[in-house]
Order: sequence, then C-alpha cells, then structure tokens
Amino acid sequence: MTLDIVSLADRPDLAQPLDEGFDGAWPPFMLWDPMGAVYYGVAHDLYPEFVFAAVDSAEPGRPVARAYAVPLRWTEDELPDGGWDRVIQRATVNRLTGTTTNIVSALEICIRPDHRGTGLSALMLTAMREAVAKLGYDTLVAPVRPSGKHTRPELPMTEYAARVREDGLPVDPWLRVHVRAGGRIERVATRSMTIAGTLADWRRWTGLPFDTTGPVHVPGALVPVHCDVAHDHAVYVEPNVWVRHPLRVPPRP
Repeated sequence: MTLDIVSLADRPDLAQPLDEGFDGAWPPFMLWDPMGAVYYGVAHDLYPEFVFAAVDSAEPGRPVARAYAVPLRWTEDELPDGGWDRVIQRATVNRLTGTTTNIVSALEICIRPDHRGTGLSALMLTAMREAVAKLGYDTLVAPVRPSGKHTRPELPMTEYAARVREDGLPVDPWLRVHVRAGGRIERVATRSMTIAGTLADWRRWTGLPFDTTGPVHVPGALVPVHCDVAHDHAVYVEPNVWVRHPLRVPPRP
C-alpha cells in the first residue's frame, strides 16, 4: 500500500469521503456527545488545515484513515478536567471572538475498520505532529481515549493510565503509541466527554434493556453508564488521558 497523508485544505474533494466508510469505528452511543456536533458540523469548512486523510494510491478517493484536530488558546497551568468537550468549547469561543490560538488539540484519529492493525494510527499521529508544527505551533495535546480501557471498565482511569510494561512504556496500546511518538502523559481528564440520554435513547444506542437503576456495562464504554430508571435517563461520563506533545517548529525560510 502506497500511502499519502494530506490535509483537507490540500484535498477538499475528500470532504464527503471522510464521512463515509468508517461505520462501526466508534460505539454508536459516542456519536451523541453534544459537543461533537459543535465541532464536526463545521470542521471541514472552518478547520480544513487541521483535518487529515490517509489515501492509498490504489484508491485515491477513498480514505483509509482520518484525523481531526482544532486550534485553541490555552494558557492555564493544567490541561482541563473537561478534556475533549472542553477544548471544543474553548476553540469555538476563540474562533467566534477572533482570539489568537497558541496550541492545537487532537480530537480523533480513526482507522477504517478493514485497515486496523496495520500501524496506520502511528503514521497518522506522526503526520498530525508534523503538520501542526509546520503551521507554527510548538504544542499538540491530546485527550487520549485508551484503546484497552473498555476491557477494564471498573478500574479507575488514574490506575489504568499508570500501568506500564517492564520496558517502562504504557500497557495500553494507544497510550504507548503516543509516548513512543514523543508525547508525555500529564493527567487524567476526569470528565472528558459527557453523553446523556433517555432510557429509550440508550436502548436504541446499545440494544441493552436499561431497566435497572445503577451502573450499566456497555460494550465499548470505558466506564459504566449510570442509569436512573425513576427519572428516565442515563449518563455516561468518560475519562480520557491528557498527553502533551512538544513539537519542533521548523525555521521559517
């Protein structure tokens, strides 16, 4: 496979294909985070230089991987507990007020299901780092969704993120990719993504009964979903792991 990783600014014809071919890449309930609609509804138009696609020369019009990021201004000492949701909120306010941005946050790196396990995620992360540096930013951050955490939903994220192998690298495969690329694990974003819905919503999203008050283990969820039958709602609060990538900005010609 001969791979080319491009931005949507360079290949605007890939806008529609980026929305196709990735069915099943995420658990259905994750598509209902309200802040996601704020970003993805305008990303192709407002942030094309921060949207990336990997295309195979054999199928130049059909991306095999995609990645999304957003610029924002963040000067606080710590990255936010609100993680993914918070950076979208801050970036949106910055955009509306014309504020000069100083960092970029990754939001998604997604591999087409039929191309997983081929090392594409690491290539997309490297390409994002390089592209962000070329745009003049010296910092890329990422509210990382650890790929193995769904197998340990009861384990607190702080404990899971701290687990390392004998070589000192994270046990989690996706965290390990970030660290190998030069990222530093900083802290847990305890409420990175919040998804709430009626019990009917959750039954539709998961196929589970949601008929008992208490924690519900949902396939693909990193922590249990909290179900309240009396009040007809369930809420999922997903923790992520903040990783900071210092970048080397290339000198201007």
